Amino acid sequence: MKHVAIGIMLFLSTYGVQAQAINNVPKPELVAQETKTPKFKFKTDTHDFGNIPEGPSVTYVFEFKNVGKAPLIINNASASCGCTSPEWPKEPIKPGKKGQIKVTFLTAGRGGQPFFKDVYISSNVPTENNAPIQLHIKGFVTAASNVPADNKVRK
Repeated sequence: MKHVAIGIMLFLSTYGVQAQAINNVPKPELVAQETKTPKFKFKTDTHDFGNIPEGPSVTYVFEFKNVGKAPLIINNASASCGCTSPEWPKEPIKPGKKGQIKVTFLTAGRGGQPFFKDVYISSNVPTENNAPIQLHIKGFVTAASNVPADNKVRK
């Protein structure tokens, strides 16, 4: 009877160790998902233009690197306002390679106002809730002077 009890205990302990070992092995699809994805690494996600004059457009180039293990594809880039326009690479960015997103802001008609604009990047980079990556530009547009270029007041 003792031998049967010892045999059952050995069997159960061996089975339990094997079950734990099986549960600790990562699932292949999760390993692939974690290691075979693209990933953005931006130098910065916000640019402050500071004080800029009303009239001319201003541009900032956001630089990034694909630090992931798969090609990075930007599907679309859009802005929070029609006064802001992004340009992005249409070709995949290979792992380890760099890319740029150029953002232009139109200052005309916005004198005397601060601004904070968002750019939304849709890509194949996995994010929480599939949310787009966000970049930001900000600054203050100083009002254009009504004084003519020759500094003479007109009547």
